[in-house]
Amino acid sequence: MKLVTVAGPPSCGKTSVILRLAQELSKDDLKLGVIKFDCLSSEDELRYDKAGIPVKLGLAGGLCPDHFFVANIEEGVRWGQRNGFDLLICESAGLCNRCSPHIRDVLAVCVVDNLSGVHTPAKIGPMLKTADVVVITKGDVVSQAEREVFAFRVKQVNPRGAVLPVNGLTGQGSLMLHRHLRTAPDTHALEGVRLRFSMPAALCSYCLGETRIGPDCQIGNIKTMDFS
Repeated sequence: MKLVTVAGPPSCGKTSVILRLAQELSKDDLKLGVIKFDCLSSEDELRYDKAGIPVKLGLAGGLCPDHFFVANIEEGVRWGQRNGFDLLICESAGLCNRCSPHIRDVLAVCVVDNLSGVHTPAKIGPMLKTADVVVITKGDVVSQAEREVFAFRVKQVNPRGAVLPVNGLTGQGSLMLHRHLRTAPDTHALEGVRLRFSMPAALCSYCLGETRIGPDCQIGNIKTMDFS
């Protein structure tokens, strides 16, 4: 089974891109499954259900979504294997821009959209920087010049990754994405496999539920600013 991580900011079009990709996969009679990781709520599983795609939804709730993802992805792979998927896509939304859900030796896709602004690629961090493929959506609502500038900024952050414009509404460009996914290596297990980027160092009183403000309430890994 091939495993692919698809990550990107909320509302950039990840689910629409995956649904268009599913149409291309169905032409090859490939069985697709999706695990959707989100923070507090999601209705994307309804869209997958409507398209006839098996889906599991995981909500991090009060936990760090990145830690929630890594704590569940291995069992998610076993779920995909039990169901006989040819391709399992793990869609992650709303994760910390300091972090990345991408895994070594697993094809990594980052989705960003033209409407987010030309400075956004530099803000997204390792989720974009470590991706093998960067999908840029919503190109139909900006000018050619804006599309070129945005793609240039993406290449500045990730010169190694393939940059693909994909229209989540019409499916234009999804065939190229399909070809990249066909090159993804098979994944049999994730035990011992490493993430591409370490998670943020954070173990402080606020991680453990503290809500009061003040130095006496701050213990653990604390970073302060210089206001002098």
